[in-house]
Amino acid sequence: MGSLLSRSMDENMKKQQEFMLMNSQLQLERQILMQNQMREKQMAMQIAWTREFLKYYGTFFSLAALGLTAGAIKGKKPGLFIPIIPLGFVFAYQYDMGYGTLVHRMKGGAEDILENENHLLEMPQGLPTFELIEKARKAQRKFFYRKVNIQ
Repeated sequence: MGSLLSRSMDENMKKQQEFMLMNSQLQLERQILMQNQMREKQMAMQIAWTREFLKYYGTFFSLAALGLTAGAIKGKKPGLFIPIIPLGFVFAYQYDMGYGTLVHRMKGGAEDILENENHLLEMPQGLPTFELIEKARKAQRKFFYRKVNIQ
């Protein structure tokens, strides 16, 4: 009778462990999907912001280029063409970010870094551990209580 009860408890415990494992896996998958959706939304907002900025900057750049060109021709001052160069670089970058292939090139560069230069991604002093976090939390707590008691 005792072994039957023990066997039944062992089976229930195994089922409970399998359920907990499945539940934690499901929760992890949901977290990964949520984080990816948030990343995609942030990137979409960045690209949309760039496209909106490009409309305003493109108008400014066009008017500035026309004005500087007209001034250079009319006043016979070729130095007025000089500001068009850096303004053109900024315009080209914004256009590439909003409508070009900059995001694809950045993704390729990031993949290359992850594969070939992952040593650049290491955190100083390694990954934080539970012990280090607890030590910092306790030190902050002592500082907070000391500060409260002084006042």
